[in-house]
Amino acid sequence: MEGDECNFPPDSSDDQSQRGSVASSATLSRAQDVLIYLFGDSAVHLSVEGLGSVTVQELCRTVREALHIPESAQDAFAFWLSSPLLELQLKSRHQPYKLCRQWQDLLYRFTEASEEDISQDEPCLQYRRNVFYPRSKELQIADEAVLRLLYEEARSNILTGRYPCDPEHWTSLGALSLALEEGTDLDGQKLTTTIREKKLSSFLPAHVAMGGGGLFSTLRGKSSRQAGLEQNLQEEYRKLNTSAAGTSPLELLHQYLNTCHTLPYYGSAFFFGEIDKPVQGILQRGKRKAVSVGICLDGVYVMDVKEKHVLLGLHFNELSWDHSYPEEEGDSHILWLEFDGEEDGTPVNKLLKIYSKQAELMSGFIEFCVELKSVSEGGAAAETDGEPSLSQPPAGQDSKNGRGGRRGMLHRQSSVVCSRVHSLSTISYVDNGKEIKRLKPKRAASFFTRQPSVTTYSAVQVTESLEQG
Repeated sequence: MEGDECNFPPDSSDDQSQRGSVASSATLSRAQDVLIYLFGDSAVHLSVEGLGSVTVQELCRTVREALHIPESAQDAFAFWLSSPLLELQLKSRHQPYKLCRQWQDLLYRFTEASEEDISQDEPCLQYRRNVFYPRSKELQIADEAVLRLLYEEARSNILTGRYPCDPEHWTSLGALSLALEEGTDLDGQKLTTTIREKKLSSFLPAHVAMGGGGLFSTLRGKSSRQAGLEQNLQEEYRKLNTSAAGTSPLELLHQYLNTCHTLPYYGSAFFFGEIDKPVQGILQRGKRKAVSVGICLDGVYVMDVKEKHVLLGLHFNELSWDHSYPEEEGDSHILWLEFDGEEDGTPVNKLLKIYSKQAELMSGFIEFCVELKSVSEGGAAAETDGEPSLSQPPAGQDSKNGRGGRRGMLHRQSSVVCSRVHSLSTISYVDNGKEIKRLKPKRAASFFTRQPSVTTYSAVQVTESLEQG
């Protein structure tokens, strides 16, 4: 099944926008100039006839020819409509012009943006990585132009903090970017000058390069911090010349993407939402934290937008999910994630609520990824064999819970890639009859029916004593 078979759910506004009719057919039948944006501040300029009815499939064919994308890699990319408020991967049958005319309707439906922001928002048509393209196939690509497109997108996600990563990752990736842009023969003062002219934010994530803290800490420590980052970047760059991996552009591109592949959320589609903050007192109640939710073929990752780290990472066989619509005015759309956890040493099931108008999109996305994964389970099993889950205990150690088929506890480590379940405000309940928090209505199975067919997730079990209690 191809990636263009799933995206935002159908709506009556797909047929006719509330904003009014599109331009006259006479105007749109003539050739129109169209810009297809790429990562890396470049674009493909096309002249398109019949713009009002041209489909994504037709545009894909034209863009692949313009960029000389080989047939073997044609599924690696897809068309997206993107703006700061919303990002949507399009299906092959979609007509981008008509969707652009309906953009405000989509923003009202899927975002919490103000009327003023919605009226000023304008999407661009992007040619970028297909969320449903497997990493295993990406590793086989040998065309430099294709790898360059993938590199530019990955680099953008690293620099903007969309892909949280640890210091050893961002330093290595920064050095590879420097080598790809300036070559591998810089040395001494020339290397220092190049980094300072380009600025650290061209090679390291913005929140790292710019630092944080107040005015005093900035004035006092910025120069020494910058010097330390520059030194680390230079040392990593010099290692490239002695690396056995090679320093040709093709080899450097492969190294960059291979490093990004170690990040479990690489290639994800991202959605915006909020979660409850843990209660820390009477005055702290009711506050929420902004999060981004990355969903890819491997799982779901909830990330702290401000702190740039993972709050929760789950493979699909480690969760159940569902979404709910507002029941009353003022209520929120909610994506529910149910997973294993621990409360004071007691194994429990946990529920995380993600408040977002994009809950319906996320739920559909998860469902489609699960279907894709089940279809390609044979190939995926060979690909991921020996690859430990973030939530699996180290090899040779039994699950702490000692319950048949139940996965190990989520590791709480300092790495930004690892889950921080202790910092989440979740609803907890147990399956051994000892009630921590009563959830109504009582259920004798998982709260949600949406689960992968093969799962290590242990659904809640209500014992007789709890049923009667």
